[in-house]
Amino acid sequence: MDRRRFLSRSALAGAATALAAPAVAQSQPEVRWRLTSGFPNNLDTIYGGATVMAEALSAMTGGRFQIQVFQAGELVPGPQAIDAVQAGTVEIAHTCGYYFTGKNPTFAIGSAIPFGLNSRLQNAWLYHGGGNEAYDEFLSAYNMIGKPGGGTGAQMGGWYRKEINSLADLSGLKMRIAGVAGEVMSRLGVVPQQLPGGDIYPALERGTIDAAEWVGPYDDERLGFYQIAPYYYYPAFWEGGLTIHFFINRQQHDALPEEFKAALDTACKAANINMQALYDVKNKDAIRSLVGKGAQLRPLPMDVMQAAYKATFELYAEYSERVPEWAAIYPGWKKFRDEGFEWFRVAEYSYESYAYAAQAAGQ
Repeated sequence: MDRRRFLSRSALAGAATALAAPAVAQSQPEVRWRLTSGFPNNLDTIYGGATVMAEALSAMTGGRFQIQVFQAGELVPGPQAIDAVQAGTVEIAHTCGYYFTGKNPTFAIGSAIPFGLNSRLQNAWLYHGGGNEAYDEFLSAYNMIGKPGGGTGAQMGGWYRKEINSLADLSGLKMRIAGVAGEVMSRLGVVPQQLPGGDIYPALERGTIDAAEWVGPYDDERLGFYQIAPYYYYPAFWEGGLTIHFFINRQQHDALPEEFKAALDTACKAANINMQALYDVKNKDAIRSLVGKGAQLRPLPMDVMQAAYKATFELYAEYSERVPEWAAIYPGWKKFRDEGFEWFRVAEYSYESYAYAAQAAGQ
């Protein structure tokens, strides 16, 4: 499988071999955990992040720390994943923080929020910009810690039954969209619906919803949305760089030997890197396939983007006034975003703008 080839070739495999030395493994107890995923196993890349992590962890510990992965619904429904972790029903979950904004919108800031960070800046903020520490402080009230466990890059803006030519076309549109993004879209006239991935196609088919967003070309093609809603819009301004997390019961994590904690952290990082790489490979082929099957690519109209940007930061100001947990994280996140964007405009944006335009011109 792709993920096994990746792990066998990666530098992390060397670390796995070192940590799996018999003297280390034999000195440790055997640990068996259960993981509930927020995703069905037919979505191999996003669901596969959990299996990549579990396989790496087993290799690094000589099989003494094993995690059994269950797809959404096998142990608990996907929307109850972190409840199960909090209660200790399972030790760990692999899911998106923004699925749980009904509990608190701050869950979303660790994963993806509208007009947020791209994937590189997201990793930079989480690993070295104070993001993981701030998110864990928030998660402590839920008896959990979080570890980044997969990225998708910038996502697509969804599938629509009809063309969206202006902001007015969003009025009354019933759309599957989750979390803070759903709140922003509601301010543009959309009626947001939060549905698990496996429920989206039937809802589109029945006409229960008029539009839906999921991840991007590879997953979207597998889910078959193009067969019902032909207009494929970009970009998903609400997910410029999603991070899926491993949410871990705090007591269970604290009880681990230090060597197992280090192995778990390394395995989560392996999954985080691997998922982004897989999506970048698979999406480039899937987008060509979808267009060949009749998908109509469209950019979101500029008035939609402008209205969404304004509504987004008005919403963040409201959160800052009424949600203390959000107010504790958002100023640092916003400063990091602003400074990161300033730097990326200098080198990344100028390079990519020229190179992409030159390639498109046939140079």
